[in-house]
Amino acid sequence: MRTLAFADRDLFWPPADELIEAAERIRARLGDWPRARVDWRVCLATPDAARAGDLIVVIGGAADEGDARAWRAAGAGLIEAHGGRVALTTAAGARYVFEGTLAEDWLAALAAFLDCGFEPHDALVLALAWRDGDETRGEDAWPVDLTHFPRVAGLPPAPAQPFPACERRLGLYPVLPSAQWVERVLALGVRTVQLRLKDKDSTPEQLAMEIGQAVAAGRHYGACVFINDHWREAAQAGAYGVHLGQEDLEAADMSAIMQSGMRLGLSTHGYYEMLRALHFRPSYLAFGAVFPTGTKTVSTAPQGLARLERYVRLLGEHVPLVAIGGIDLARLPAVAATGVGSAALVSAVTAAPDPAHAIAQLQRAFGA
Repeated sequence: MRTLAFADRDLFWPPADELIEAAERIRARLGDWPRARVDWRVCLATPDAARAGDLIVVIGGAADEGDARAWRAAGAGLIEAHGGRVALTTAAGARYVFEGTLAEDWLAALAAFLDCGFEPHDALVLALAWRDGDETRGEDAWPVDLTHFPRVAGLPPAPAQPFPACERRLGLYPVLPSAQWVERVLALGVRTVQLRLKDKDSTPEQLAMEIGQAVAAGRHYGACVFINDHWREAAQAGAYGVHLGQEDLEAADMSAIMQSGMRLGLSTHGYYEMLRALHFRPSYLAFGAVFPTGTKTVSTAPQGLARLERYVRLLGEHVPLVAIGGIDLARLPAVAATGVGSAALVSAVTAAPDPAHAIAQLQRAFGA
C-alpha cells in the first residue's frame, strides 16, 4: 500500500518530524479513503493565530477559559487530555468527553484518522482505540477490538440488563409510512418492518389507532414490527420493538421502554454515536446514512461502504447491525457483501411501480 506523505503538509504545530513520521506509518495501514474536507492541523502549542481546522491540544490540565473562547471564535477546536480522560470541544461548542487509554502515538493516530475524512469526535474515538505498534500487525490496522475503545463519560447509568434480543440477522427491513403499507409488505413475506409516521397533524387517537393496526399485523404474520419514535404508544400497543434516534436518548424513558419488554433499535452516524448507543445496551444498532438519501434530513455526510464494513468487523459479533440510507436494488449486493445482517430501505419499496416485484428482487439480492 502506498505511504501517504504528510511531510509537505501543515499537519502539526509546531512542526514535529517524529509525529509526522508516525502519522505516515499509521495512515499507510488504514486503507484508501477520500481526502478530508478540512485541512486539519493538530496544535501542540498555541499557534500565533488560531484558524478554522486547528485542534489545539492541552495536555495535563485545562485550557484558560478566555483562550478557549478566542480559539473557538477563530474556528478552532480544543482537546484537553489529563490522565485517562480526554475532552474535545468544537468551535461550535459541542463537547465530547472520553475515558480510556492514551497510547504514545495517539496524536499521530488522530492526525491519520482525520486524514481519512472522519470528523474530530470520531477521529478522536479511533485515536483512543489505537495501540502503539498496531501499524506493524498487518496491511489493515484499523481498530476493530471493542475492548480497546474508550468510554463516553457523563452518560446516565447503563441498564442493568440488555434490552431483549432480536434476531442476529434481521434481513430486509422496509421502513414504511403507514399501517396499510405494513400490512401490504408483511403479506408479501417480509418479516421485519418499521412504521415511521410522518403526519405531525395526527390526533393522539389516530396515532394510537395507526400503531395498533401495524402491531396487530405483525402478530398476524408472525413478524417483527418496530415503531419509530412513538415509544409510549408502541408500548401501549404491545409492539415488538421501538426505534429511536440519537436525539431521543435524552428524552425517552429508557426504564419504561425496558419494562414494556420491547426491543430497542438505535440510530448511529459514526463512532462516537455508536459508543453512546452501546451504553444503553440496545437490541440492534442502525448505521447510516450509507449513501445519499432524500427521504430523511441527515446532518452527517454519507458514510459509505468502507466505514460500514469496518463497523461490521468491530460490532458484528456483539450486536445486530442494520445499514440504512440510500440503499436500492443496485446497491444492495455491495451492502450485503460487508456482512451486515440487515438492510433498511424506504423508497426502494414505497416508490416502486410494483412493490411485490421489487420486494422479491430485493430479497433475492440480499440473500434472504
